[in-house]
Amino acid sequence: MTALIPPSFDTVAAAARRLAGRIVRTPMLRNERLDALTGARVLVKPEPLQRTGSFKLRGATNALLQLAPSARAEGVLTYSSGNHAQAVACAAAAEGVAATVFMPSDAPRIKRESTERWGARVEVYDRLTQSREDLAAAFAAATGASLIPPYEHPEVIAGQGTAALELAEDAAAAGLAMEALLVCTGGGGLIAGSALAMEGASPATRVYAVEPEGWDDTARSLAAGSRLANGHGGSTLCDALLAPTPGALTFALNAPRLAGGFAVTDDEVLKAMAFAFRHLKLVVEPGGAVALAALLAGRLDARGRVVGVVLSGGNVDPAIFGRALAY
Repeated sequence: MTALIPPSFDTVAAAARRLAGRIVRTPMLRNERLDALTGARVLVKPEPLQRTGSFKLRGATNALLQLAPSARAEGVLTYSSGNHAQAVACAAAAEGVAATVFMPSDAPRIKRESTERWGARVEVYDRLTQSREDLAAAFAAATGASLIPPYEHPEVIAGQGTAALELAEDAAAAGLAMEALLVCTGGGGLIAGSALAMEGASPATRVYAVEPEGWDDTARSLAAGSRLANGHGGSTLCDALLAPTPGALTFALNAPRLAGGFAVTDDEVLKAMAFAFRHLKLVVEPGGAVALAALLAGRLDARGRVVGVVLSGGNVDPAIFGRALAY
């Protein structure tokens, strides 16, 4: 791999150029009902329309493309509950690179099957008794495979930031100045890239992290000024956002840049999923719906403002989606 450059707006812009033609440039969506309910002009970034169904393909592809040929020959590996797993598997398949993924045993079946469909080898582990980082480190030492982690990597962060960069560009083209941006947050890679993108493309935009209740480590860490861990008592509905603590790199980027954080309940998430299906005609997974849930629940006073919302993924278990549609 070439020397890693600290992530910045410039590396996000470089990632956008690198990814052109390799990923879907998802559209900016508007919806009259959403605007009426919130009193805002809402700009929706629908990453469920991305290849693999989430924004994760952006970061995985950007990181993999910068591996040297000799590193690609040794393969890549990662650990993920599903969306990053699929992204690494897809990016690796596109480049003819072998991929291995460590996936928790309780990951949604649809995410494991999709990862295997891209040709990756899946190794299952118990997230309560085994360390995914330790498992991956041992595998890398034994095989020489290059780790592409879900968020603690500058080029992964830069790639994820291209989603927000596209939204800012589309908003400007429509003559709209985005005042706030709500971003689904787990380990912090997407929101770190989004904050960096806003620095250069829309510096007046205030960026907010949105997390599930019980897993709001980023919001609590921002308030405390240091990284805090989650407990183990929270709901696992939003399986894509269950990072134990903010990443060291991502928090260093987010702490001086984010305007704050919000937490949403399971009911609010399920209602947002139902709203997205009925009114936006989008299938959104729980973790991908938390930013929309925060907006619909009034966590941010959006009245009279232009607000961006990232829907980060759509790989939802059918049974969970059925629960959402009951709302």
